[in-house]
Amino acid sequence: MAQSLKRKRGAIVLPKAKRVHKDEDNILEENDRLAEEESDASSSGHRQDGEDGDRSHNDEIGGASDEEADDAGPSGPHIVKPPTGEELRKIRDATDLYRSTSFKLQIDALLPNVRPKYDRAQALEAFLMSLHKLIIALPSIPPKHPLEVSRTYSKKGIAVPYVRPLPTEETNWKVAFEKPAEIVLAGSWATKTAVKGKDSTMYEVDVAVEMPSSLFQEKDYLNGRVFQKRAYYLAVIAAAISDAQPSLHCELFFESTSGDARRTALVLRPLADGTTTDFSKSNAQVRIVPYLGQSPIPLQRLSPAKSNIRTTAQDDGAKEDPTPMYNTDVMLMTTPKAHLLSVHALKQGVPAFADALALLRVWANQRGYGLGSRMCVRGFEGKGMWWASVLELVVNGEEPPPVSMGKAAAKRKPLGKGLSSYQLFKAALDFLARHNFAEEAVFVKSQNGHRFPPGSYSSHEAVFVDSTSSINLLADVPLSSLDLLRHDARATLEALDHSTISEDPFQTVFLKEHRDVFGRFDVVARVDLSSAEMRKASAHVVADYGSVYNALVAKLISTLRRGLGNRAQAIAILHPSSDVRSTAQAQPANPSAVHVGVILDAEHAFRLVDHGPPAEEEESERTRQFRELWGDKAELRRFKDGSIAESVVWEVKNSDERAHIPSMIVRHLLQRHFGMGADAVQTWQSQFDALLKVPEPVARVYQSTGAAAGFKAALTAFDTLVKHIKALDDAFPLAVLNVSPVTPALRYTDVFVPVAVPTAARAALPKPASYLPAMEVVIEFEKSGRWPDDLRAIQKIKLAFFERLASVLTEAVKGLQARVVLGARAARTEIEDEAALELVTAEGWAFRARIWHDREATLLDRIINDQPHLPKALRKNSAGEDARERALAVRAREVYTRRFVHAPRHHRAIAALCHRFVCFAGTVRLVKRWLAVHWLLRGHVSEEAAELLCAYVFLRTAPALQGAMDTPTPTVDAPGTKERGFAKVVEFLKDWDWRTGLVVPLDNAEQGAAAPEAVPSSTSRDMAWALATPFDPQGHMWTAAGPNAVIARRVTALAKATWEGLKGLEGGEASVNRIFHHPVDHYDFVVELNPALSTRAHQHLDADASLWAAKGKYANAILKEPSAGAATMPGFDPFGMLFDDLTEVYADTALFFFDPFGGDRIGAVWQPNLRSARPFRVLGGFSSIPAKMMNAQKGKEKDKSLVILNEAAVFAEVQRIGSTLVARIVGRAR
Repeated sequence: MAQSLKRKRGAIVLPKAKRVHKDEDNILEENDRLAEEESDASSSGHRQDGEDGDRSHNDEIGGASDEEADDAGPSGPHIVKPPTGEELRKIRDATDLYRSTSFKLQIDALLPNVRPKYDRAQALEAFLMSLHKLIIALPSIPPKHPLEVSRTYSKKGIAVPYVRPLPTEETNWKVAFEKPAEIVLAGSWATKTAVKGKDSTMYEVDVAVEMPSSLFQEKDYLNGRVFQKRAYYLAVIAAAISDAQPSLHCELFFESTSGDARRTALVLRPLADGTTTDFSKSNAQVRIVPYLGQSPIPLQRLSPAKSNIRTTAQDDGAKEDPTPMYNTDVMLMTTPKAHLLSVHALKQGVPAFADALALLRVWANQRGYGLGSRMCVRGFEGKGMWWASVLELVVNGEEPPPVSMGKAAAKRKPLGKGLSSYQLFKAALDFLARHNFAEEAVFVKSQNGHRFPPGSYSSHEAVFVDSTSSINLLADVPLSSLDLLRHDARATLEALDHSTISEDPFQTVFLKEHRDVFGRFDVVARVDLSSAEMRKASAHVVADYGSVYNALVAKLISTLRRGLGNRAQAIAILHPSSDVRSTAQAQPANPSAVHVGVILDAEHAFRLVDHGPPAEEEESERTRQFRELWGDKAELRRFKDGSIAESVVWEVKNSDERAHIPSMIVRHLLQRHFGMGADAVQTWQSQFDALLKVPEPVARVYQSTGAAAGFKAALTAFDTLVKHIKALDDAFPLAVLNVSPVTPALRYTDVFVPVAVPTAARAALPKPASYLPAMEVVIEFEKSGRWPDDLRAIQKIKLAFFERLASVLTEAVKGLQARVVLGARAARTEIEDEAALELVTAEGWAFRARIWHDREATLLDRIINDQPHLPKALRKNSAGEDARERALAVRAREVYTRRFVHAPRHHRAIAALCHRFVCFAGTVRLVKRWLAVHWLLRGHVSEEAAELLCAYVFLRTAPALQGAMDTPTPTVDAPGTKERGFAKVVEFLKDWDWRTGLVVPLDNAEQGAAAPEAVPSSTSRDMAWALATPFDPQGHMWTAAGPNAVIARRVTALAKATWEGLKGLEGGEASVNRIFHHPVDHYDFVVELNPALSTRAHQHLDADASLWAAKGKYANAILKEPSAGAATMPGFDPFGMLFDDLTEVYADTALFFFDPFGGDRIGAVWQPNLRSARPFRVLGGFSSIPAKMMNAQKGKEKDKSLVILNEAAVFAEVQRIGSTLVARIVGRAR
């Protein structure tokens, strides 16, 4: 009672509330908003918030009862006051306005840690004051020729950042300087909406310096003159600050947003010298941005539909093409103060605006829509106002949709100002996920209407005009980047709405890094732009974009988007954001290489033909554009329906090459339109494909024998075998009901494509490449009372059935071989299913059939529990022979359940996923190959467990199917290629806390099975993974034999290393094979095998070609036909059998590791408990020798009957067991 009372008291005091918050993230600090609350309600409010983490809403209200207040005693601070109205509102908000109470706590913990510490910015404020005094006191400079001032400042180490076309000696305009009309602290720092960036990016403190209107003329909008005068103004300020270094203590740099010289700013960074103006602790940099307040330039000349650049080609013609990018940059010079006032008004009018904006920008930064040193999405640099305007659109709505902008759309109604930060954030995501920027323009609600008519924006790809009606915020954002934004928003909403109970959506939405290209995009290409040239370069377009580089990248994006069409959901150009440069460098530097990321639409991505206009439109503009896009790949073709149309056909030889069609399109378009050769475009698909193929010389041998290959060919052979068996029903006493496949080769998930080699051609195969896998099938006969009621008799009846089936099939099917085989173990148990029938067809396919009889389960259960009517506590313990019989029955029951109950269910579920997701099978094959080359597959991680892990990655955000007639649809973020699927699985494994278990939602696998109610947990040492499915709630069916905790930690470490290797591929120098090479330094000893005796040497990652090279006198000599008595041995793998024997014999001595696909080494690690001396005991389970220990005081040997592992004896025994298979054993030097 006292302990209970103590807990109640501790749950309502303030220190306990603080501990709850601290345990959530260890990073929660006091929020500015909470600090502004009433002091008399703060203690009670903290108590309510502290209880949110542990109790429900009703428990919190009930916890504040009068009885507990009385129990708390007379101490003043512990008396519970009635909740105030504000506290009740917060409690309601936590449950109603947020996804969950814990989600709100996580948001409250996140926000203070992504914002700058404004209360520690005294040094920054002092610096800004000094900077203001310096700039406002600058003397005027009379008008001078631009080249004259450029030469003057170059002597001071300051380059005037003039834009192209650069001024010449013939330039007839001049530049001048006057002190600023006004200096304003603008941007997110001023409004206190700044958010921490990625890659240690500093906070940006924008100082907007208003240039006097007297410096400009009405005609300055032409040919970049306004930008030249702005550049000079910036250079004057840079020179003044450089001269004042002893007092300001800062470094000066130029920075051009998105590599656009017209948007150059001056960046000041502290020197960290400990002076009063050293603001290095604020992790901020100051950006000086000159802007126009009152501009003499006529507003109508800055419309996006106007042309303000005069080129030579344009002067000769009458038509003037608009310059929307140029005009937007001019208008952008007028926005700093207007945007500052707009965001300030929103923050004041909408209580949750600042928090919602912080959440939205954190979400965007995690996905590359912001600043960073790696893989940022093109077009979103310097787009802080865009995110604020999206929230403003949600709150205030938009102007009525203009009719002239094409497709009509309903006006978005405002959602109001009373939403919570999470609701505003989710509403913004909903807008981004639903809106089609290619078809619908957006005009945010404005007080005075918009300046330019809607038709003026027709030259822009996407239109989103802010509430100040200053600019189109998406003018320089490619449509393909907006497609990616839309895709990410949909994936986030899906994660929030359909996350499984074992996954925290907060981690995925706000904390997880999403910029890694291999886990984000289905196709990744690294493109070297150093040799790129536009096929039809327009001087006017280049001038509009400000540089050849920006015009080239814009053309590249639009070309790829048009060429890929509906094959791709989104295309993105990725590169680091613009970096600062020395003030001695006038023009910005651009990255020479970019990454092209493509997210595919699996329904259309791999079609073989792109259809164009019909032949009747041969002279039309549409046909001309089609031929211009595809070049010599476009041709007129007649199709089966009789139609004739322009088309592009992509020639492929197999399914692997078909998966390369999107990358083939990218290569073709880049070569045709930009002159890029094959060496300028790097992709990694072929390297991943090579991991799943046998070496080319072995493949040629298979082809020369006429062997059938492929998963479909294997399924055809299986169907043929089933027909043969069912056609012989009259020859059996019982009819065959069903023949079920239970092998990866028949569900598309075997690592290597199955190959059949006819018996007559088997001699042509070299011995190291002669492995023939046996495909497992289960035969089910009709139910009958004639089966015996004894387990031993049932096994005998199975043998009789196999013998009869073998004789009948060999007589009925020409060329078929059949043989009855028993279990692999030397000691047989007469109650366990061990017999099987091996069948080798004339075409060369091998099957291993087993018979399922459901009565076995009942008989085994009787042996395991022969007193079912008694409670467990009253049952007699088995002893002697009964105990042994029971242990054998338990093992036989496990084998029966796994082999005959779960294996067919698992096979059907995985096969269904292979049909539902086009790349699921390839992903599983790559993951199995990865586990195998790291010596884990089959020995420690079963193939079924690997398949379930892949299934979870594909299904974790999928909505559940409600009925059998539901059509399964892929999730929004489901991988579209096996390379991305593999990266997603590795990413999951590196972050997965395997101790919590996993629920794999195989909804379409077994409609009658009930889903597990809770996530299983792993408590057993030998069963670290718990992979629950609807028909295996405990999750240990495929992990009962491993991995254990040691192996589970090893998988996590390997996944982390592999993930770093995948990130290393982004540089373009590393190879995929590097992440599939396995180090052996950490093994205690390695058993090296003789590769010439392997039957699977051709499956090794680095296969030795000399093992199957022709060694006879004549390379084309025809080998002898195999003798009639030569037996074909399906599944014969001597190295795998040796590994199994060593694992069983030395189970208590060492852990063994082996690559089942051609591995020629077996690694071993001693059991941890054998590393030190231990007392001797009989049947200790390991080979031992007496341990010699020295008495430190007397210097004599001290024998206490301690023993240690006899490593030399173990090595000798392994050598003896392996015989000629073992070449040598290498121990690790200690």
